Amino acid sequence: MAVPKRKTSRMKRRQRKAANRYEGVQANFCTNCSAAVEPHRVCTACGCYNGKQVLNVEA
Repeated sequence: MAVPKRKTSRMKRRQRKAANRYEGVQANFCTNCSAAVEPHRVCTACGCYNGKQVLNVEA
């Protein structure tokens, strides 16, 4: 019967269990127009990123 040679460290055990706690990307909201935006992406509704106008969006 296979028996582990060493005790599994707390870090390795927590890393293994962390995959089950992952809930996906959290929704962020645009500071300019309050539309739902993925993190680190330009807002598709108004074209702002980090409070600055980056794209010209046609209405």
